[in-house]
Amino acid sequence: MNYIGSKNKLSNFLFETITSVTGDLANKTFCDLFAGTGIVGRTFKPHVGKVIANDVEFYSYVLNRNYIQNTENIETQALFQKLNNLKEKKGFIFQQYAEGGSEGRIYFTSENGQKIDAIRQQIETWKTTKEISENTYYFLLASLLESADKVANTASVYGAYLKKIKKSAAKELMLKPALFKETEASHEVFQEDANALIKKIEGDILYLDPPYNARQYGANYHLLNTIAKYDTFVPKGKTGLRDYYKSDYCKKGEVLKSFTELLENATFKYIFLSYNNEGLMSQQDVENVMKQLGTYSLVTTKYQRFKADKTENRNHTATETVEFLHILERK
Repeated sequence: MNYIGSKNKLSNFLFETITSVTGDLANKTFCDLFAGTGIVGRTFKPHVGKVIANDVEFYSYVLNRNYIQNTENIETQALFQKLNNLKEKKGFIFQQYAEGGSEGRIYFTSENGQKIDAIRQQIETWKTTKEISENTYYFLLASLLESADKVANTASVYGAYLKKIKKSAAKELMLKPALFKETEASHEVFQEDANALIKKIEGDILYLDPPYNARQYGANYHLLNTIAKYDTFVPKGKTGLRDYYKSDYCKKGEVLKSFTELLENATFKYIFLSYNNEGLMSQQDVENVMKQLGTYSLVTTKYQRFKADKTENRNHTATETVEFLHILERK
């Protein structure tokens, strides 16, 4: 997924830098506290004794529940065949978010909106009738989120839809498996406020990748939450927003206080914070907090930051961003 703040391009840098500090990972517990799509947890999953992944957003929980917590092979070929051949349904997604729906929002073509409804309803039916396990349920749901995202008529986030159907959105949605890595070790996934969860968990390596700026993820990815939850509510405004969680890490007046509190409550030997030069907290802010708790160091790298889809006429210029990896080894 093309995701704000994604660490996909930085995963090798993160793995190499973190392991150079912590040494052998085999029996260590690695926690990805602001997991997003789970890229970092997925990178460490085959190498550690346990991954703890968390994110307050439900769509993120679904992705991590599949990619991190699922560890054994799930035979789903017949299920995917059935889902891809379902008759289309004019359900909630079609009516509220698709071309030809009652609200005129065109996040999806008419056909894809109806396909999403049909597939989402069938997955829920199988869960209710206990025809599929919980592990299979999240595997199918994660697969739907990623497959729907590939045909979304947006500039990569769901803050708005495009006025005309773009080329990738015109393609027919095909449900493809969100394949996860199998491991002998077991892992845990949570959907909680990070500052609350940190008081209940402990481990060896804590990786932090909180929001950098005022963009709230619940607003930018509201439609993924709606597909994942498939609940009943009245969408608001032109973009069909739902009520969403507002993180203190996106608020200039709150972020430093929340970050300090998080570190003080963290029972982990090694703490790594990914942040960049466009963040609400300065490099000096982070250094001052970390130095009070142990040995501090900093590693940086340059990369091309997330940018909007090229078919949308805004922010096309590739912007080089400096990624800071702040490192704290607790006293």
